[in-house]
Amino acid sequence: MRWLAFLLVPALFAGLALSTGALPFKLGVPGLCALLLLGMLPRSPEGRRRELWSVIAAFGMSMVGDYFLSSRRGHVHYFEVGIAAFFVAHLGYLRYSLLNGRLHRLALVVLTVVFLPYFALALAPAIHGGALWVAVLLYLLISCIGLAAAVGLKSPAGAKGFYVAGIGLVVASDTIISFNEFLHWRALNGWILPTYYLAQLAITTSILLRSDRRPDSRTSPESRSVSQSPG
Repeated sequence: MRWLAFLLVPALFAGLALSTGALPFKLGVPGLCALLLLGMLPRSPEGRRRELWSVIAAFGMSMVGDYFLSSRRGHVHYFEVGIAAFFVAHLGYLRYSLLNGRLHRLALVVLTVVFLPYFALALAPAIHGGALWVAVLLYLLISCIGLAAAVGLKSPAGAKGFYVAGIGLVVASDTIISFNEFLHWRALNGWILPTYYLAQLAITTSILLRSDRRPDSRTSPESRSVSQSPG
C-alpha cells in the first residue's frame, strides 16, 4: 500500500494542469504514473514485468497524444497523429487486460450496439475526409474492445473496479471530445481533462493494488497437492 501514497504527486500535477493548462503539467500526469510503474519493475517477476510494460507504454503514448492534441493549433495533421498515439495507448491497456483475463463478450456487444450507431448516425456525416473517417472508426472500435477486455479482467474486486473505471473514463473523455470536435456540442467540455486524468490515476491505482498480492503468496504446486490430499 506504500506505493499508493506516491499517487499524490501525479494527482497534484493533474490539479496544476487543470488550473494552469500548462503542457508540462499535462504530460506530467501520465509520465509520473509511468514512473511509478517503472519503480515496481525491479521487484516484479518476469511475467508481471510484461504486464507493467504494456501500461507503461500506454502512458508513454498518451504523453505523445497529449503533446500533439495540445499543440495542434496551426498544424493540419496533429489531430490525426494524436488519435494514432492514443490508439496505440489503447492497445497497451488491451494487452494488460488480456494478459490478466479475457474479452467480455456481452460487454462488447453492449458497447458496439451503443457506439456503432452513434458513429454511423452522428459522427460519420460530420467527418470530412476519408482518412479521418477511418481513423475515428478504428479508434471507436479499439475503445469498445479495450473496455470490454477491462470488464473481463480477472483480478481482485477492488483492483478490477479501478481498472474498469479507468478505461471507462478514457472512453467517456474521448466521447466528450467527439461531441466537441465533430458535433460542435460543447456543454460537457469541462469534463474532458478531469475524466482523462482520473482515468490514468484509476488505472495506476488498480495496478498498485494488485501488486500488493505478493507472487510468493500464490499457492504453489506442492501446497495444492497437500491441500487436495485426503484428510
